[in-house]
Amino acid sequence: MTVIADTAVHDEAATSTDRASELINAMAVLPPGHPSRPGLRDRAIEAWLPLARHLANRYANRGEPRDDLYQVAVVGLIKAVDRFEADRGVDFSGFAIPTIVGELKRHFRDRTWSVRVPRRLQELRLAITAANSTLSNTLSRSPTVADIAAHLGISEDEVVEGLEGARAYNSTSLSTPVADTGTELGDTLGGEDAGFEAAELRISLGPALAALDEREQKIVTLRFYGNLTQQQIAEQIGISQMHVSRLLAKALVKLRGHLEAAA
Repeated sequence: MTVIADTAVHDEAATSTDRASELINAMAVLPPGHPSRPGLRDRAIEAWLPLARHLANRYANRGEPRDDLYQVAVVGLIKAVDRFEADRGVDFSGFAIPTIVGELKRHFRDRTWSVRVPRRLQELRLAITAANSTLSNTLSRSPTVADIAAHLGISEDEVVEGLEGARAYNSTSLSTPVADTGTELGDTLGGEDAGFEAAELRISLGPALAALDEREQKIVTLRFYGNLTQQQIAEQIGISQMHVSRLLAKALVKLRGHLEAAA
């Protein structure tokens, strides 16, 4: 009974393929403006949808939703239907399969990188992966950067660049646990430390203060290190608050000029 059932399924699939081939061939021989062509085109696409689904399933479990891959495969099928020329002597499936597979590979190349990198690096990654597989079998060991460079006819720097670019294909969440410590990956990353900027400012400020005259240095020190008001500074130095204001403004202009020159 099982053999009979399998035979029936095989015969039904063959009949379905024959009908799909008849539709695509009938559409292909019609001129572009023929009124029957749009209807035949729709029926041909529908008849060949199982092929698109089958090819999409081959690329499942690679991080992309199965439904999205099916839609990409359908786009490839439509392109194959519209570009097929029956007079070239190639059956439709032989033309459609590489067209659909090419569309699926293009999808993975252009849409699935975590960080966008130039297409040159994407293609270089694929070439390096293929070279690595070939050389591993040929050399019976893992190939070196020099081996891959010689095989592809490129420089070692280009191989390293391709390997670095390949790291952008997948990303890791900052919430990923690190070992069994309860620490997440994001906790191990350094942050911006304002102390460095303050240290650089202190280093630059010393020579700038030294460029001021003695009274200007005293006014700036009392104002910003002693936190005195202009009136308190005036009383301590023995000049008017207005004079302190003018001297302080003049000193700050000098300081700013020295700091900008040192930057």
